[in-house]
Amino acid sequence: MLFKNITLIDENFEVKSNMYVGVFSDRIDYIGETEPEKDYGEAYDGSRKVLLPGFVNAHTHSPMTLLRGYAENLPLDRWLNEKVFPFEDRLNCERAYYGTMLSIAEMLACGTTSFSDMYFFTDGVMKAAIDAKAKLNYSRSIVSFDDTPLLENERVKEGICAAEKYHNTENGRIKVDMCLHAEYTNTLKTIEEFGEYTKGRGLINHIHLSETKLEHENCKQKYGKTPARLFYDAGVMDSPCLFAHCVWIEDSDIELFKEKGASVAHCSASNLKLGSGVCDTYKLMQNGINVAIGTDSASSNNSLDIIKEMYLAAILPKGIQGRADIVSPAEVLKMATRNGALAQGREDCGLIKEGFKADLCVIDLNKANMYPDFDVLNNLVYSASKADVVLTMVDGEVLYKDGEYKYIDVEKIGFECNRIVGEVVKELGV
Repeated sequence: MLFKNITLIDENFEVKSNMYVGVFSDRIDYIGETEPEKDYGEAYDGSRKVLLPGFVNAHTHSPMTLLRGYAENLPLDRWLNEKVFPFEDRLNCERAYYGTMLSIAEMLACGTTSFSDMYFFTDGVMKAAIDAKAKLNYSRSIVSFDDTPLLENERVKEGICAAEKYHNTENGRIKVDMCLHAEYTNTLKTIEEFGEYTKGRGLINHIHLSETKLEHENCKQKYGKTPARLFYDAGVMDSPCLFAHCVWIEDSDIELFKEKGASVAHCSASNLKLGSGVCDTYKLMQNGINVAIGTDSASSNNSLDIIKEMYLAAILPKGIQGRADIVSPAEVLKMATRNGALAQGREDCGLIKEGFKADLCVIDLNKANMYPDFDVLNNLVYSASKADVVLTMVDGEVLYKDGEYKYIDVEKIGFECNRIVGEVVKELGV
């Protein structure tokens, strides 16, 4: 495809107008101010449109779209124990498949090209990502409430099997990370054995960290150290880490992130909705931490809209710090694209740059909320909505365009999800 006469956000997150971008196979092949001589086949008129790197959802639980609107107005501990865990006990691979497909459909329509997913029912989640041709970093969530040896834990076995079966498959679209659900859902013995096992394997460790004050303070009371320090001392941070939430981390924790090069997935809407608090992303960025953006699940958000998350990521630091001049739109856009790709270990993604993967989205500027054109970057972060996304491309293939999907039948998926939810609610007797 050749994008013609389009505004783009370049590799330095600056706006360039009337540009040409050629996509060949799965990569960006040409960027220039003049039309290339090479024939790229289909031409796309980019007038009054802007081309961005595809968004990266750095933390979510895709099958949990099945719980959207089910567990509302509860703090995290009650939300999990009273509602979420009993519902999830009724899921299986088939049900997880349809929940994941619904998530992917929503994310593609929001311009999201890649997502980091933490869940179980591995084969169901994987089949959905493969069928939909989406990019996925998958991690099998590990919990342990006794001192069963790590490699005898069935959840760990499933995670290891996933890495052996799926890692770097589908032309590299599918990657597998390792995962501890959290400090409070695992024993110290499991955490220490996990740190030893993952060391040197080249896989990312995806972990919930200091999401609530209760979680953070209970760990300090139990072990005499913060969750971050516990993971550091156990060797977990000797592997690349992506920590989700980080609402209650301390300055000493940030120093550990900085030392080990850990990334943070900021989940504004979910943290606010569950009453967990707000991550101080400005302080993280000031210390050189790679901050990405995640939605968390549709059961706690309740959407998977990265554009909405960008808006929150832009305005929350201003309110926290009492300064309107911090965290620029360019920095926020980078969080949602390049930083997310780096957190996923995808070095050749997240930028509009020759040779990079053609993971792209197009936003229509010909909308009432996108006029006037004082500053395109400001409009993208403060004014845009998911309804403005008109095209999403992954690895050079258009998966979503003008409300239509290439591989997803939304009506069928929605019907199946409603069927599943009806069955589960009946099984639960609620």
